[in-house]
Amino acid sequence: MVLNLTKGTIFMFATGLGIVGNIFVLKKYICLFRSAVKSVELILIHLAITNIITLLTKGMIRTISRFVLINLMDDVGCKILIYLNRVARGLSISATSLLTVVQAITISPRTSRWRRLQPRSAWNILPLLFFFWILNSLISMNLPFYIKHVNSLKTSNISKNNDYCYFESENRIIRWIFIVLMVLRDAVFQGVMGWASGYMVFLLHKHHQHVLYLQTSKLLYRTPPEMKAAQSVLLLMLCFLFFYWTDCFTSLYLTFSLGTNSITNGLHEFLTIGYAIVSPFLQIHKEGHFTTCWFAQ
Repeated sequence: MVLNLTKGTIFMFATGLGIVGNIFVLKKYICLFRSAVKSVELILIHLAITNIITLLTKGMIRTISRFVLINLMDDVGCKILIYLNRVARGLSISATSLLTVVQAITISPRTSRWRRLQPRSAWNILPLLFFFWILNSLISMNLPFYIKHVNSLKTSNISKNNDYCYFESENRIIRWIFIVLMVLRDAVFQGVMGWASGYMVFLLHKHHQHVLYLQTSKLLYRTPPEMKAAQSVLLLMLCFLFFYWTDCFTSLYLTFSLGTNSITNGLHEFLTIGYAIVSPFLQIHKEGHFTTCWFAQ
């Protein structure tokens, strides 16, 4: 009981910290709506909202389970929270992939064919974001049919435990169809992310060589803001990949391990929300004008 309360308190603190960080980032980009908002900034707004949904849904489930507040949840609550959490997970990888691609196009040379794909305005990104919502909603549409609250199930019917929300056994064919769709989605978006990030690294390397040449020639040169933004986007992408793959390996370990390890379980719970917590603070650290915009309000 004491261990559960300790875990619940830590999880609540981490969730609250992440929500505050993402609200801080949202506040910064709302400031920019006074002027022309850029495509990358609109994607970062969407990513911050996605992070908040992830933290609220996952944090609420874990808080209820750790503090034994079983009466606060029912079938409908379980369905909504887990479904939204799964959709937000898909939106996170979709938005991060789109962010990497748009930033790679932004810093590409003017003569490059990729530069022709650059959105003319930030609002050209909205149809893509809307498509991501539809795509991830459809990929997760099987969940509400198989999620139940513990009070509405017999113990013998429980196949997979998620604290007070349980996944009933579902048709094997349907389950594998949706698993394949999720794996395919993640593979496609990470493949696109890998291509765009590799292209950005190449362009940043060329830019670095150009700067070294100018410094050798004793000429002044100021790094364009697009190049600084590209570095921030690469850092965000690496952060996402770290939490994504660490979460995958931890899940596999827990699935195939014979016993239960409370430390590993706790680590896995944190990894599922780690990107949503850390990513806003990476942005705050990389962009010093966050604080100026916050207090200007």
